[in-house]
Amino acid sequence: MKLSLIDIGIILSYLIAVAAIGLVLQKRAKADKQAYMLGGNTLPWYALGLSNASGMFDISGTMWMVMLAFVYGLKSVWIPWLWPSFNQVFLMMFLAAWLRRSNVTTGAEWMLTRFGRGRDVNRPHTIVVVFALLSCLGFLAYGFIGLGKFVEIFVPWSAVQPYIPFAIAAEYVPHFYGLVLTSFAVFYSILGGMASIVWADVLQYAIMTVAAVIIAVLAINNLDTSTLNVPEAWKTPFFGATLQDLDWTGIIDGVNAKIQEDGFSLFGIFFSLMVFKGVLASLAGPTPNYDMQKILSTRTPQDAAKMSAFVSIVLIPTRYLMIIGFTVLALLNYNQLDLSGAGGGIDFEKILPAAIQSFAPTGVMGLILAGLLAAFIGTFAGTLNAAQAYVVNDIYLKYINPGASNRTVSRMNYATGIVVVLLSVVLGFFAKDVNSLLQWIVAGLYGGYISANVLKWYWWRFNGSGFFWGMLSGIVPALIFPYLFDGLDLYYFPLLLIISLAGSIIGTYMAPPTDEETLKHFYRTVRPWGFWKPVDALVKAEDPDFRENRDFWLNMFNVVVGVVGQMCLTLAPLYLVLGMHSELLVVLVILLLAGLVLKKTWWDRLPEEGAGLATGRKKKLVSYR
Repeated sequence: MKLSLIDIGIILSYLIAVAAIGLVLQKRAKADKQAYMLGGNTLPWYALGLSNASGMFDISGTMWMVMLAFVYGLKSVWIPWLWPSFNQVFLMMFLAAWLRRSNVTTGAEWMLTRFGRGRDVNRPHTIVVVFALLSCLGFLAYGFIGLGKFVEIFVPWSAVQPYIPFAIAAEYVPHFYGLVLTSFAVFYSILGGMASIVWADVLQYAIMTVAAVIIAVLAINNLDTSTLNVPEAWKTPFFGATLQDLDWTGIIDGVNAKIQEDGFSLFGIFFSLMVFKGVLASLAGPTPNYDMQKILSTRTPQDAAKMSAFVSIVLIPTRYLMIIGFTVLALLNYNQLDLSGAGGGIDFEKILPAAIQSFAPTGVMGLILAGLLAAFIGTFAGTLNAAQAYVVNDIYLKYINPGASNRTVSRMNYATGIVVVLLSVVLGFFAKDVNSLLQWIVAGLYGGYISANVLKWYWWRFNGSGFFWGMLSGIVPALIFPYLFDGLDLYYFPLLLIISLAGSIIGTYMAPPTDEETLKHFYRTVRPWGFWKPVDALVKAEDPDFRENRDFWLNMFNVVVGVVGQMCLTLAPLYLVLGMHSELLVVLVILLLAGLVLKKTWWDRLPEEGAGLATGRKKKLVSYR
């Protein structure tokens, strides 16, 4: 181990600090379910934005993105569109405000707003709970494995084995480390609920920002005395139909095999499918995970929009300073890194931890490790909070004990948290690696989510039956297709989409429309645009002063400008660290122009707090996103 006493002290100080936050806020979290799950809707939007950004700054994702930057260079900025990373732009422009106007606790409870109450809504409510728990368990297992592989670099099993009274096979050492630190995360996240998660995340973000700047400076200083030996195409984000020009032959030959294995060689086709899927996924709104819970925790719809914008602003530059910093250090000193994999090849997931071990000085290493451990804990805690909310609010309180006291609800939150963690650990033991879980979540499971969740916002005739059959016909194939098809999951997404879309439409016409009162209330309150003409006519018959949402084209224009701005935020730290100052100046100018445009077309047109939320009446002209 290369950890000094200073490094260990920094890590322990962080762990003690977040434990203290959980203990201090424990009493507040016990007040009621709203306080536990949503922080009582009292948290400021900038704190929620920092928390959400901090939760996305996770170990597994950062390891993956350092690997991408190492292999693909500046072209790697596009690959996170698999999530898709630009969904935050759609949220800030209109969807976050729509979601917050529903005034619910979870995505499953939102089904009541859209489809009403009664027998017909039970199935869509149930399918959302199932999907939410599957995705939460997947993300918990994903972080669990990534954390274990990360810690293994710094704490070799040979140093721990003499103190453990049982033997563990080498392949399960990461799982053991993950289990140990998961136990700590469970303690702090379960005690304090959403409020403790948010304030611990703010602390984590501060740590990560300092660490990212230090690593970027180290990389810049190293580049002053050395030159990167990479393919020329590595230094540009632009690409053609294939990645043929990204040839690592004679530099690091094993990287070519990695590109083939990833399935990104036909980059033009891959990019087109990624954008197609990403736009649809963004229009569907957030999945029922910690991102949705943070939006529902804001004070107002206006705050929800601001929070979603703030996530990109605070997350992307900081994260990419660290990513490109470690990538540069790893490339300059590749021969010093131990990246050997189990089969004798290169284990690219070791790049980040190996670079930290080799290049971070004393004190800085402790800061980085504390930050990355905090990132795991924050992501894990947020996801765990979302899973608890679905189990307690949408299963226990809905079907088992609707009249439970606050004390009973608190106990159920604790018990549920422990059970969910244990299930995610079991799932983690069956996962081959971080990337396999990531691909299953974003391209497989989420692929089955899209069609039903797009239609629910924009088509009045879509009902609970359509939602249930659309989700079911998407999720089942998503779980089966990985065993039937070889290659990248994204390539069978169109087939998955067709199947789930057919299920959505057939299911819709198998049942009558949602009752008029529910539709009118949803349309007046949430104020979506789309195919709502029959409902619009009903609402205007009762309220002639009501004005429909006509912001579709403005929203789409803002989305395009926002995505351009987001990509500039991504490229700026890369160009800065690589010393590409002309390119840096260009993206900063474009970013400034995008900001000025959005100030006029988005920020200045955000609705006043509470405007039009209940009746659609307004005292002054406002734009309803």
